[in-house]
Amino acid sequence: MAPLVESGSDSGASNRIPPARAWLLAIRPKTLTAAAAPVYLGTGLAAHHGVVDLLPAAAALLGAFLIQIGTNLANDYYDFLRGGDTEDRVGPLRVTQAGMISPGSVRNAAYLVLGLALLVGVYLVMVGGLPIVLVGLASLVCAIAYTGGPFPLAYHGLGDVFVFVFFGLVAVGGTYWVQALSLEPGVWLAGAGMGALATAILVVNNLRDIHTDARAGKRTLATRIGVGGSKAEFLGLAVVGLLTPVVGVVVFGWPPITIVAGLLAGLPLIPPLRRVLSFRDGVDPRGLLPALAGTALAAGLFGLLVGVALAVG
Repeated sequence: MAPLVESGSDSGASNRIPPARAWLLAIRPKTLTAAAAPVYLGTGLAAHHGVVDLLPAAAALLGAFLIQIGTNLANDYYDFLRGGDTEDRVGPLRVTQAGMISPGSVRNAAYLVLGLALLVGVYLVMVGGLPIVLVGLASLVCAIAYTGGPFPLAYHGLGDVFVFVFFGLVAVGGTYWVQALSLEPGVWLAGAGMGALATAILVVNNLRDIHTDARAGKRTLATRIGVGGSKAEFLGLAVVGLLTPVVGVVVFGWPPITIVAGLLAGLPLIPPLRRVLSFRDGVDPRGLLPALAGTALAAGLFGLLVGVALAVG
């Protein structure tokens, strides 16, 4: 899975910090909420269809956590290696760039965590068969390829597509598959809604970093379509995500309570929408940090609340 982001202090923090705290910063635990959201949603949909199986669901959740942590560590290392993280960067501190943990240690930790994810994947393959082999291998490869390898996706404007696919369609669909051993059309709708909100988090992150990324040669989609295009993308993704329960009720017979759940999840998006749509070139990008946190909260709540609404409905 691709990395999601968290708000926090900028990279000017002191590197005189206890090792345990440094590793916690590298792991970025706040991102795990958004990593769990598609698993909650897929499991809620499985419960709605009477095919829920909690052991594969728990394994899918553990695998999502491990892949997210491994991706965070890999990004910390590869962004430093490629010069994507500099002292001018605004946002949560990156431990490699700050000199808090050696690059080799961060790289090795990333591979170790992704190796643990592979072990969890062995169990899921035993449950879900060949489709999970393909999904698992693609997730592990892309966890590195997001910022590493000969063609880093984030550096070629493909990060948004990657997050939509892996945090939406693949994560929700894979979670449902290991419980039901089948897919139904509503799974793709749920995955699209989750993927839209997860991608919205990345849009805020890339809009915040649009100028520092451009100077570092990191050609994100935001640097390609500019501030105006990124604002339009964010608005479109928010609308798609929040309309998903409505379509689900009308087309796929989801319980009406999912609309209420979607609206509740969307409440934290109101301040981010205001901040993003009012953002202008030359304005301090630190003003987008609350928008980043609010969007991440909305995405996490969407997976949880809509998942619960599907299950109880």
